[in-house]
Amino acid sequence: MQLVSRKSRLKGTVSIPASKSHTIRAVAIASLAQGQSLIRNPLASADAASAVSTYRALGAAIDTSDPNLWKVTGTGGRLNVPAGPIDVGNSGTTLNIAIGSASLVGKGETVTFTGDKQTQSRPVGPLLDALSNLGAKCLSINNNGKAPVKVTGQITGGKTSISCSTSQYLSSLLLCTPLAEKDTEIDVPLLNEPGYAQMTLDWLDGQGIVYRKQQMKKFNVKGGQKYKPFNRPVPADFSSATFFLCAAALVGEEVTLLGLDFNDSQPDKAVVDYLKGMGADITIADCGLRIADSGRDANPKSEIRNPQSSMVKVIVKAAPLKGIEIDMNKTPDALPAMSVTAAFAEGETRLVNVPQARGKETDRIACMAKELRRLSVEVEELPDGLVIQGGRPKPATVHGWGDHRIVMATAMAGLVLDGPLTVDTAEAMSVTFPDYVKLMRSIGADMEATGD
Repeated sequence: MQLVSRKSRLKGTVSIPASKSHTIRAVAIASLAQGQSLIRNPLASADAASAVSTYRALGAAIDTSDPNLWKVTGTGGRLNVPAGPIDVGNSGTTLNIAIGSASLVGKGETVTFTGDKQTQSRPVGPLLDALSNLGAKCLSINNNGKAPVKVTGQITGGKTSISCSTSQYLSSLLLCTPLAEKDTEIDVPLLNEPGYAQMTLDWLDGQGIVYRKQQMKKFNVKGGQKYKPFNRPVPADFSSATFFLCAAALVGEEVTLLGLDFNDSQPDKAVVDYLKGMGADITIADCGLRIADSGRDANPKSEIRNPQSSMVKVIVKAAPLKGIEIDMNKTPDALPAMSVTAAFAEGETRLVNVPQARGKETDRIACMAKELRRLSVEVEELPDGLVIQGGRPKPATVHGWGDHRIVMATAMAGLVLDGPLTVDTAEAMSVTFPDYVKLMRSIGADMEATGD
């Protein structure tokens, strides 16, 4: 599939879809809980579907017939062992979190995971080693520290140390160790993108899980705990909002984003500050909607209270942008969109301290450098980022690398250019944002997906 975008002015209001990261965590916790959980406003995407199919294979009963309300009857931590391998598709988040869950299967029982080509290129060795330290037996089948992998139960607890080039490793351990027999101590000498680990901790807090932490460097998790069924909505996705924030900062007459909650731990909310630092005209207004999430299941005596969330309106208008230096370690998913935005800013922009962007679905540093050069942008590739000279990018046909965020980011450039931009492998958008084109068009984007 190709995505063609042309020069546009954006105006109107758009409701941001639900968070992929929160949806997958909700599915995992509901699947490990005892009883029925209700997940309201989940994200319907390929990655979320991978999480659903994975936890179904592990024994959870998940009803997604109502797209606005998923019903999950959990396993109580007693997981099934499927007859064959579990294919997580393109979802690296599902793979990492489910590897931890699978370590809870019965002693001597084995679960095998695989995924698509991109997923099989992403390292999981540190997580396998950490789980092995805690009592499981984990093996990379091709002996390369990547999927496909075998996980043999079960973890019992203990002590491990793990350098988290991706926060997904830590989230996986934090989600599975409360169900281990004994207490667990986790030392974390390196933690990239800590905001995503904080998202996981927020879920644990909502569940009443007992743990102690020392500045995100050491965690002590009490064993023998249980997850409880819950009833709560999935917050809107700041990662998806990034594309609308950046596009509106470039060509917005007045674009209003709805549904975002700045009290949420999602790290990509920092994109607002990045853009403001570049000179963007962004106003955050209280829309008067406050929701107290509740965690009631069918039993009224079982209740979990979560922190109050407050929704805001984010209003963005185009303004002249200037280049700055941005430490993007906490927000690797924003690299593609910020790279394109920097290409239209005046002067030099440095996107630095984000080496983990090389280990996502693609090497996003190398891939974005190549595609910016196709747009006649001067760009220097650093080991941990990009140096981009803003100017006058030119229309071109670019390669999306089968990476949803690269496809959506490069298509955004066409809204500014004097001629059409075409990006291939646009079907990758379905991984996290199947409605991207529809929502962009709703606020005036001349954008069209063509082909199969």
